[in-house]
Parts: sequence; structure tokens; C-alpha cells
Amino acid sequence: MLSRRIIAIARGRAVVVNNRTSAIALTRGWYAPEAAQSHARKAKFHSSNLLQGTRRPEYWFTGFVPETVKVPQMAESISEGTLKSWLKQPGEFVNADEEVATIETDKIDVSVNAPTAGKITELLAAEEDTVTVGQDLFRIEPGEAGESESKPAEPKSDQTKHEETTPAPPEPSKEDVRKKDDSSVQESKEKKVAKETKKHEQAPSKEASKPKEPESLAPRVAFSRNETRVKMNRMRLRIAERLKESQNAAASLTTFNEIDMSSLMEFRKKYKEEILKEHDVKLGYMSAFAKASTLALKEIPSANASIDGSEIVYHDYVDLSVAVATPKGLVTPVVRNAESMSMIEIEKEIAALGKKARDGKLTIEDMAGGTFTISNGGVFGSLYGTPIINLPQAAVLGMHSIKERAVVVNGQIVIRPVMVIALTYDHRLLDGREAVTFLVKVRDYLEDPRKMLLA
Repeated sequence: MLSRRIIAIARGRAVVVNNRTSAIALTRGWYAPEAAQSHARKAKFHSSNLLQGTRRPEYWFTGFVPETVKVPQMAESISEGTLKSWLKQPGEFVNADEEVATIETDKIDVSVNAPTAGKITELLAAEEDTVTVGQDLFRIEPGEAGESESKPAEPKSDQTKHEETTPAPPEPSKEDVRKKDDSSVQESKEKKVAKETKKHEQAPSKEASKPKEPESLAPRVAFSRNETRVKMNRMRLRIAERLKESQNAAASLTTFNEIDMSSLMEFRKKYKEEILKEHDVKLGYMSAFAKASTLALKEIPSANASIDGSEIVYHDYVDLSVAVATPKGLVTPVVRNAESMSMIEIEKEIAALGKKARDGKLTIEDMAGGTFTISNGGVFGSLYGTPIINLPQAAVLGMHSIKERAVVVNGQIVIRPVMVIALTYDHRLLDGREAVTFLVKVRDYLEDPRKMLLA
């Protein structure tokens, strides 16, 4: 019997005794086909993940299997982004829905949150890497804070068991303790004296002790012709692409007009404190321009239209895109159904969208769509400007700074606060007559705000 086992082992076959594969054959990896099939059948009906091989060896004794978190779906038109930063590192604990990473896309920044509470075990991408939707991003080991300390202890080694069973040595006598303490004190004193002597001998002079300034800290020379290269972020790349597309596609033309802002400034000065107290919002000029624009768009519907192939799409609503400057670039969140809002409602919505834009919290839904755009370059001191159309829209209204100017009113020269406004329009949709009429109506509404109550 023994000789047959040895021959079978030599020929590479596993030896089966009492329906169990020989320990020798298993240990050395000698599996015959019959033995492998038997092992597979047993594993198939076994409920343990350990036998099935689905749990990685390093997690056999932890009680948890890490969960792989993938790059989330961002929007229909966005399939990839740049991993800008990791907010958590391996070994750190996170709560459910806590932000772990930030992905920058060409429109918004997407937050990746933890699906459950647990500990980050592995990061599967590096910062500045391009990641795609559905790609593995990081692994998290589910659990609560402090559970790592309460996990099952590892089996004790033979050495530990031997130490526990070995009797403790006898305690030293008082005389031995006293002698040991005296010798320790004497040794410490000798070491201290030797250290002080060595320090005194090796003390450098004052001139030698002065640290040399690194070359990198040397003062920069004017006109040194140095160059610095910085990679463009995805949002800036997308802005450049869309603006150039607008220049290439639209038949852009700009018309100007001037607005006497006296009445609107008086209106704002009279009611801004009351509105701030009652509605907790500051009354600005943007809401008045938005309201005047929605009323003018009702009369000139071509300015609120767009081109789709060979068709013109006329919108029965006004989704107003408001240009907002952020550190990463210009974004245009949308005020939905602005035509049905009051000035105070528009002001509240613009303030909320502006705050979200500056905090980097805008979503795709906040910026999708838009039928008409208002851009206020006046807040930065712009006096004149020709804004670029935000395709597929037909026009964009540009606001500028208010300057006191000598103007003629009823045959007399008077000082008036004047703003220059500009309308850039797509000549494929609007003729000059319609564009100029639109701008004149906006001017009339703003020079006498009471007219907006009659529209």
C-alpha cells in the first residue's frame, strides 16, 4: 500500500485516503484531475467565501471585505474628468456620505463620497490622473470607528505560548537593586561629562555657524526672461473650445446703446433697505436688467430662439443664463422661468447661484440649458465690451460700469449717471432692426422702471 502511494506521488497524482486528499500532495500542489474536480465540487456547495477564494488573504482574519468605489456617473455629456485631490488617505476613517475625492470636469467639480462608514484601505488612482465613469477609484473597509481595536486577535505563536508557560525568574533582593541603581547613576554621570566635552571641542565659530542662503532664494532679477508653464484645467479648456466654436459658427454682430440710470438708482436707493429687512436679499441692478430683458424678449421672440440644424426653435419661456466669474473661469448658471418671477425672486435666485458658483457647488442641472445670457462686466470696471454669444443661444446682453457724464436733457446740459449696454446677436436669427428694437426696449424699461408694471 505504501509503495503504491510513493509511486503515485512520483507520477504526479494525488493520493486519496478516506475521501480526503493526502496532506503531502495538497501541500506540494500535486493535484490529479480527479482530486481537483472533487475539491471544486466541495467548494461549490460550501458557504464560506474563504474556501471559494473570493476574499483576499490579507482580510481572512479581519471579518470585513473591502468595498471598491467607482467613479460616479457625472452627466450624460461627461464621461471623464481629472482627479484633482484626495481628501482622505489610506488608514483614515470616513463617515457615510463624507467626501473622499474631488474630480474636475469641463463644467463642474464632482465630489466622490463614501458609500458607507469605514476605513480607507487603498487608493486606486493618483492626483491629476484622468479617470473615466465606472473606473475603480478606491477601496473602503466597512465598519464603525474603533472597530479595528476590537477585531479578533491573531493566534498566539509557539514562542508566545512557551513564554507564558515558562515560570517567571525570582525577584532580585534589595541589596542587588541598590547596587544596580548606584552603577546606573555613575554611568549616566560619566556619559553626560563626555558629551559636554565633545560638544565644547566641536563647537563651530560664529562665522562657520551662519547658514548659507540657498541659491533658490536669491533675489529675482527684473527682466530675467523666465517662463512658467501651468497646465490648463478642464473648465478653462472647455471655455476656450466653446468660445472659439461660437466665433466660428455664429454670424456675430454687436449694437450699443446708453441708459440714463438716474431713475433706477433712485428706485434702488429708496427700497433697498426695506427689501433687505423683509426678504434678506440685497437689491442690485441685475434683477432690474433681468426683468427688463424678459419683457423685451416677449416682444422680440427671435432674441430668445436658437438654431437646431435647419430649424429655428422658439422658446415660450426664458431660462436666463447669468455669467459669474469664478477662480477657475466664467460659468453661466441658469435662472429657470425668469419670465414668471418678480425682481425680488430673481435677485434671490441670482444670489443663491452666485454663492454656489464661488463655492464650487454648482451642478450640471444648474448650468444646463439657457435661452438668453446677461453678462455684467461693469462690476470689474468695464466701460465698453462686445460679449460673445453662448451657443446655441441667439444673443447676449452686456452690462458695463456707470459713469457720470454731461448729457443734454430738454435742451440743457446736465450731469447724469450713464451706462453703456451692448447686445451681441447672431445675425442668422436676428436682423439689425430686431436687435436694435430689443436694446431700445430694455433701455426704456430701465430709464423708467414703472413701465415694467404696465408690460
